[in-house]
Amino acid sequence: MNPTPTLPSTGAAAPSQRLLSLDALRGFDMFWIMGGDLIMTSLRRFNDNPATRFLAEQFDHKDWAGFAFYDLIFPLFVFIIGVSLVFSLTRMIEREGRAVALRRVFRRGALLYLLGVFYYGGFSKEWPDIRLLGVLQRLALSYFFAGLLFCLFRPKALAAICAGLLLGYWALMALVPFPDVRPTPGGDLEVCKETGFTNVAQLNFATPNRLQGVYLKGVNLANYVDQRWLPGYKWDGTWDPEGLLSTIPAVGTCLLGVFAGLLLRNRSVDDLRKVVLLLSAGAVAVAAGWLWNLQFPVIKKIWTSSYVLVAGGYSAWLLAAFYYVIEVRQWQNWAAPFVWIGMNPITVYLGDALLSYYKVAERLAGGSVRDFLNARVMVGAGDALVAIIALGLAILLCRFLYRRKLFLRL
Repeated sequence: MNPTPTLPSTGAAAPSQRLLSLDALRGFDMFWIMGGDLIMTSLRRFNDNPATRFLAEQFDHKDWAGFAFYDLIFPLFVFIIGVSLVFSLTRMIEREGRAVALRRVFRRGALLYLLGVFYYGGFSKEWPDIRLLGVLQRLALSYFFAGLLFCLFRPKALAAICAGLLLGYWALMALVPFPDVRPTPGGDLEVCKETGFTNVAQLNFATPNRLQGVYLKGVNLANYVDQRWLPGYKWDGTWDPEGLLSTIPAVGTCLLGVFAGLLLRNRSVDDLRKVVLLLSAGAVAVAAGWLWNLQFPVIKKIWTSSYVLVAGGYSAWLLAAFYYVIEVRQWQNWAAPFVWIGMNPITVYLGDALLSYYKVAERLAGGSVRDFLNARVMVGAGDALVAIIALGLAILLCRFLYRRKLFLRL
């Protein structure tokens, strides 16, 4: 257990203390996962107009290429992990040595990975229906490799490694030929649905046809690597959006967070300059990512290098905004619910898997209650109420844990 975070009375936060803005940003990120997204999408049912349609689209993942706000939620959390590990591992290296810090990285990475397996059902299902790679597993691997690199290399070397990961992944995806394993190859590659395969048994691994530099759904090098070598359950049939090869650029996302953490921890840079540098670096990353998109499309489900830059830039902007408001301006009271959530993100995430806040909310306001509100008050009112109750239950759980200083630390 860790003490409740506090802020120093003046100047930048001391390296030994938690950044309230970082906890709040983490909670802001989790807020949408816990039900905030359902509330936003329900607005369209109240009044279907261009504004509500736009909001609804922003709170749903892009089917493949492109970028919506909801496509930022996952990489933002990976980015925040990178920021956080700078503070936690630096303290540990200074106080207990590099070997202790490395042991922490190994232990925490392993435990988070196992929690990921548990989240998707653990061993309740028979093989091969056990998912070895998923959201928590990607967090675990990103933390593990970024943590190792942070402990072993200096910032300049980390920058070179991060660039190497993104450029190397692009080179693999663009230049390495792979078999066209579709059951009926040779058709129109733009018509992805014509592939038709849903399980590995349908794939034609013996095909002599080769493709190169193709980034279509199910037809690209990253998906092929999963189809050929990823065992266990795959989320999208024959491949997984948190698959093997796309773990490489995900580590790059975490390293972008490390660079932001190094900046925030640097006490020789004043707070306002930190904000300006985060905004400037974010602008450069966003511009570079969308420019790269012309050749290497922004695609979340294969975590393209262009996607890393775009998501990393937006993450830097959000971090700058939270840091400015909470640390510089000291406007903090509004962020309390986000801090409650941000101090126990894994707990509340696992809690939803075990209890399902939405199902509990349906017990309180579902069925006839929801139908009555939808029919007699306003279309969508009952659905919105259930979503609000579900989100409220999650926030109350986080508040309960926060008030009692109960924080899950792996």
